[in-house]
Amino acid sequence: MGLTLSDDQLMLKQTARSFLDENSPVARMRALRDAQDETGFSRELWKQMAEMGWAGIPFPEQYGGAEMGYAELGVVLEECGRVLAPEPFVSTLLLAGNAILLGGSEPLKKDLLPGVCSGDRILALACQEQGRFQPYAVATRAQRAGDRYRIDGRKQFVLDAHVADTLVVVARTSGAPGDRGGLTLFSVDATSDGLDVRRNQMLDGRNAADVALAGVSVGAERILGRVDAGADLLDSVLDRAAIGLSYEMLGTFEEAFERTLAYLKNREQFGVKIGTFQALRHRAADMFCELELARSVVREAVAALDEGRDDVSQMASAAKARCSDVASLITREAIQMHGGIGMTDEEEIGLFFKRAKAAELTLGDAIYHRDRYASLQGF
Repeated sequence: MGLTLSDDQLMLKQTARSFLDENSPVARMRALRDAQDETGFSRELWKQMAEMGWAGIPFPEQYGGAEMGYAELGVVLEECGRVLAPEPFVSTLLLAGNAILLGGSEPLKKDLLPGVCSGDRILALACQEQGRFQPYAVATRAQRAGDRYRIDGRKQFVLDAHVADTLVVVARTSGAPGDRGGLTLFSVDATSDGLDVRRNQMLDGRNAADVALAGVSVGAERILGRVDAGADLLDSVLDRAAIGLSYEMLGTFEEAFERTLAYLKNREQFGVKIGTFQALRHRAADMFCELELARSVVREAVAALDEGRDDVSQMASAAKARCSDVASLITREAIQMHGGIGMTDEEEIGLFFKRAKAAELTLGDAIYHRDRYASLQGF
């Protein structure tokens, strides 16, 4: 992906912005939060997004998808980040949907993916088991019993699990927690006996859940990828999700920056616009430079993914680390530059800060991804 969008991508961006401005202003996220909405997003709006083809962007046409690139999905995610849209792109498309696409059998893909593309099926990936993101720190066990597996364990921070129709569960079929080897991914029906899902909400009001599995029985045909070699599949899924989430974060802190600029240009103090104060202008310039650097890294990451390059993992971690840092910087500066009103819940800028912090910690923070990047580079 180049530094500028193609004509088709610009058209997609304009369509997405127009649709989201009309149907999903930032106030909608506040309303869902305040109402303690049991779903946490709008199923009707998600269905409309699917009808526009957004849910099918990364999936082949044979499963009902649009078979477009991640650059196009990134354009949509960036616009969703701008309005804080809470619909399940990360959980259903980037995480569990990709696990099904990359590791599922043909019958399984035909069974699950058309519903994803049509907006009728919600998916979730159950991987994380502790507060800090460590994808191989899996203690959940899957023991074979004939042609089935019995899964026992607990998961945390499972995005949208409480409304998911299917969960992709990462379990250990051999080895010890922390080992890269010995992981296996399973597709588990949400109505399975022994599966207990308890909804939580993150700082930004979005969905997460604790998931307990007590003797959940799954057939061998529901295995994704290869037994004991699930880390290879999981890495590919998490790379794609990290790049997609970085695009959403880009939209979030870009909107926070633009709102802050508008405030600096209009707010008066001591009879003058505060945007004329040199210190604030310098801080705004720093924010702009960091934003543009982040944009360049994210676009290079999505180019690596769409081109099938060997450095996708490195670029995924580079993008997520950079966006985590910049999201924190810009949203903190935005609140400070808004002054006292920025600390109130009535002012929307605080919602951007909360979303930035939650996204920063999702799928690994900047420290995790810098360490991973260094490891992949052999440092």
